[in-house]
Amino acid sequence: MTVYVALLRAVNVGGTGMIAMGDLQALCERLGFDGVRTVLQSGNVVFRSRRSRSSTQDLLAAALAAKMKAPVTVVLRTPAELRGALKSNPFPKAQTNRVIVFFSEERPDRSALERLTIPGNEDVRLEGREIFVHYPDGQGRSKLKLPHAKTATGRNLNTVAKLLEAADQVR
Repeated sequence: MTVYVALLRAVNVGGTGMIAMGDLQALCERLGFDGVRTVLQSGNVVFRSRRSRSSTQDLLAAALAAKMKAPVTVVLRTPAELRGALKSNPFPKAQTNRVIVFFSEERPDRSALERLTIPGNEDVRLEGREIFVHYPDGQGRSKLKLPHAKTATGRNLNTVAKLLEAADQVR
């Protein structure tokens, strides 16, 4: 069985896509996932699955779309992939709550980031398939528009560390 961390895009953020974490856990258990745990209140769930990554992702996305009455982007990462993201953080001296990792299934196009206009003090780096953004003045104040953010979901480094800790407990 593989341990996955499912990062759900736009779930329980800003009053949109609301689902109780107990309902999310129950939904995952009904899909046959084992060791299901939700983490925080922002659409994070950790579990074990016998299925392939793509099958697991498709199954969870379809079940969530049916429940939410709208499509839900599901990004899966293994504990090793989360560990790798934490290790590749290009901003090791920044406050961890001010660095957001944007996760997506597809590797972002480097050329899109090269043409990016940065309106403030933000710093953007592509590391593997993750985009790291340092928001020194806070994400809420930023005017930065990431083209890739429409298909990605972001978590700050503190959350990524908590997700990894939860995933390591599911093994």
